[in-house]
Amino acid sequence: MNPILFHLFGHPIRWYGLLTAAGFMAAVLNWNRLARREGLDPQLGSELGVWTIISGILGARLFYVLANWRYFAEFPRQIPAIWEGGQIFYGGLIVGTLALCWLARLRRIPIPAFADFAITGVPLGHAIGRFGCFMNGCCFGRPSDLPWAVSFAYGDAAALGPVHPTQLYEAIANLGVYAFLLWLYPRRRRDGQVMALYLMLYPVTRFLLELTRGDPRQHLGALTVAQGVSIALFVAGVALWFLAPARKGGGPDAPPAGAA
Repeated sequence: MNPILFHLFGHPIRWYGLLTAAGFMAAVLNWNRLARREGLDPQLGSELGVWTIISGILGARLFYVLANWRYFAEFPRQIPAIWEGGQIFYGGLIVGTLALCWLARLRRIPIPAFADFAITGVPLGHAIGRFGCFMNGCCFGRPSDLPWAVSFAYGDAAALGPVHPTQLYEAIANLGVYAFLLWLYPRRRRDGQVMALYLMLYPVTRFLLELTRGDPRQHLGALTVAQGVSIALFVAGVALWFLAPARKGGGPDAPPAGAA
């Protein structure tokens, strides 16, 4: 495997950047399809995609830079080099959620209902992005002698020999989460329950996958930072599941009167 797909005018085009972009596009296509099915503004998915791309990438990169500040303080020109990898998903999720709330207020759509709509595309895009991590050789696993262990010829994982393909584990898990969210979306009885299900399913997956990660991790005592965040989000998901407001009439996803 080679992290560089090809060169364009002397500049490397990396699998990581291409698959990250493909993940965002897949999420937008999901939102557009869902909007048409539910009778929503067909531009809603594209608008959400723009804000998700901006806030998600900025948030993910910001958290990564803060987590590795000693390096970036010495090499500040590397801070914007997102095409080389280096993002923390939870950072993108947190900042993206703030952008989602702002867009919901702008569109005059109740935040819990809009969160249910928006979260359906997140695990799909995340899954495709993890394939980009695999091609990039980042977010790699611990050494393993399992039959499906993989070896990387580049990056920090090259010296470890066969390792867990944690990127593929997470990609597959995210596709499963995506299927569950799509199943629940038309069946939910409370606005916010699809978001709640995501906050319960993905953090459990991430907590367990952290046990197989071999790249440098930031720690909070015995847990990694990602595991600590996973616990907090899982608790928030359980609370949201039971406290989500009952859905009102007017169709499964109809915005309030006057909303575009």
